[in-house]
Amino acid sequence: MAKSDYYEILGISKSADEREIKKAYKRLAMKYHPDRNPDNKKAEAKFKEVKEAYEILTDPQKRTAYDQYGHAAFEQGDMGSGFGGGANFSDIFGDVFGDIFGGGRRQRAARGSDLCYNMELTLKEAVRGVTKEIRIPTLQECDICHGSGAKTGTQSQNCPTCHGTGQVQMRQGFFTVQQTCPTCQGRGSVIKDPCNACHGRGRIEKSKVLSVKIPSGVDMGDRIRLSGEGEAGAQGAPAGDLYVQVSVKQHPIFKREDNNLYCEVPINFAMAALGGEIEVPTLDGRVKLKVPSETQTDKLFRMRGKGVRSVRGGTVGDLLCRVVVETPVNLNEKQKKLLHDLGESFGGPTGEHNSPRSKSFFDGVKKFFDDLTR
Repeated sequence: MAKSDYYEILGISKSADEREIKKAYKRLAMKYHPDRNPDNKKAEAKFKEVKEAYEILTDPQKRTAYDQYGHAAFEQGDMGSGFGGGANFSDIFGDVFGDIFGGGRRQRAARGSDLCYNMELTLKEAVRGVTKEIRIPTLQECDICHGSGAKTGTQSQNCPTCHGTGQVQMRQGFFTVQQTCPTCQGRGSVIKDPCNACHGRGRIEKSKVLSVKIPSGVDMGDRIRLSGEGEAGAQGAPAGDLYVQVSVKQHPIFKREDNNLYCEVPINFAMAALGGEIEVPTLDGRVKLKVPSETQTDKLFRMRGKGVRSVRGGTVGDLLCRVVVETPVNLNEKQKKLLHDLGESFGGPTGEHNSPRSKSFFDGVKKFFDDLTR
C-alpha cells in the first residue's frame, strides 16, 4: 500500500520551517500517543506515521532527499531510480549516521572524573590567604604499566571482534547500523596479559597530598579549580580537575558582608553620655575609636579600609562598628544611690531636656489614651 505524504500526515505545507514541523508533531503525538489510546491499533499506527514523518522532515539531508525522490529515497528496491548509477544510500547519509552511531571511529578513552574537596577556613585565612596541604583519595595512573593496563613487556592487541575499529555493524533492513563493540567497549583493543598491579584497569586507588594556595579575599561558596588534579583517565586519557569548595567558619567578633566587616561594640552609659575613647579590634590589630558624647545604641561608626579586598579585586571594604549601650549590673549601694540621684536630676523618665526620645514616646501615649476617652 502506498505511503501517505509526510507533509499531509503532519498537516503542514512543503515550505514549513522546523518550528512549524515540531509544533504539528507535538499536537498529533499527544493526540495519538498509545498511552492515551490503549488497545487502539489505528491510533498506534497513526502515531508511528507521525513519528516517521517528523524524523524525516526535521533532518535537513533526509528532507532534501524526500523532497526530490519521495518515499523511493528510503526504499532499497527503488534505489536505482532514486539516485542512479548504483549510488550507495549509506554514503549519502553517512554524516547523519556517523554522528549518531559513531561512524566506525574508535571510541576515545574517557577523561577522568572531576573531584570536589570541601575546605573550611577561618575568617582571617579567607581574608589574608593561606597555603594548606590536603589529602585526596583518588584513582591515579598505575606506576607499573603507566596507564596502559598491560603487563610489563607486553601491550594491548587489536580487538578480534571489531578488528580495532571499536565498532561492530548490524544490518537493520536496508540500513547498516554501527554500534559500540561489546568485547572492547569501543576502545578497539584488548589486554591479553593484564598488569599485576592494576589488573588491567590502568589505574589504582591512592591518596595524594597537594599543597593548595588559597588567594586572599575568598568568601563562602567560592570554588578554586586545580586543573588535572582530579581522577586519572582510563587507558591513559587526561585526568579530571579538582575543585576546592571554600566554607568560612563563624567568627566570634566579626561578620562579613561582601567586602565589609561588622562588629558590635558594647559601651557603658557613662561613656555614651559623656563620650570618650575605646579600643576596637580589627583583623590587623587594635585601633582607637572616638565615641562622641550623647551617643545612642545602634550608632554605626565606619572605619575606612579596615574591611576585606575581594578575591576579584576592587577597593578594600570598611569595618562598621555598631555601638550597644549596656545597662550596668551588680550595682553596690553607693552606685544605686548615685544613679537614683541622677535619675531625680533628670526629672523622671520623661525628662524633656535630657531624654527627648522618652518625652516624645510618652507624649504619644498620652495623646492615644486621650483620643480613646473622647
